[in-house]
Amino acid sequence: MMSEVERVYQSSEDASAFVRGYLENLEAVLRSLDVEAVARVIDRLLEALRLDQAVYILGNGGSAATASHLANDLLAATRGSERALRVWSLSANVAALTAAANDLGYEQVFVEQLRGRLRPGDLVLAISASGNSPNVLRAVEYANEHGAITLGFSGFDGGRLAAMVSDGVHVHTPAGDYGPVEDVHMVLDHVIGNYLRLRCRAALEATGAA
Repeated sequence: MMSEVERVYQSSEDASAFVRGYLENLEAVLRSLDVEAVARVIDRLLEALRLDQAVYILGNGGSAATASHLANDLLAATRGSERALRVWSLSANVAALTAAANDLGYEQVFVEQLRGRLRPGDLVLAISASGNSPNVLRAVEYANEHGAITLGFSGFDGGRLAAMVSDGVHVHTPAGDYGPVEDVHMVLDHVIGNYLRLRCRAALEATGAA
């Protein structure tokens, strides 16, 4: 089955036409987002900040980069507040990832980082375009079994991930359209990060601490 990006390429006469078609498709995908689902993720993160709960973000490949970017942006957004969000990317520690992959298998690389660290009420945000990455699903299963709140950013048809998490945002695309899914996941990073940054700044100004 042809992905939408492949269809755009097939119908494009040149690079300019492809760029135009890609961006038009991306705009349509963005407009299809469930805004309330994004707002619920923001509310979960604000609650984690209020209750001093930890947030663990994970993903593979491009989603690993998004996980680390989002962890950085959430930390920066809450810097200077009464407390900063305690957030970590489980995709960032190369030593931990390669040790677990070598000793236990790649499906365990995220679970092993959650063992002994995860507490009930903590948040685990899993990012996967397909929603079917075994190591991501193992981590979500572990988090659900240990009383964590699980969130997901998925794509395509949502895979198993969309049905496993407590809440999340599903980017509806044809299977294989990794580019648009990962583009939208990065947009979610900046939407969420900017909202938290402005919300925290407003709270400081209201108290006269800013």
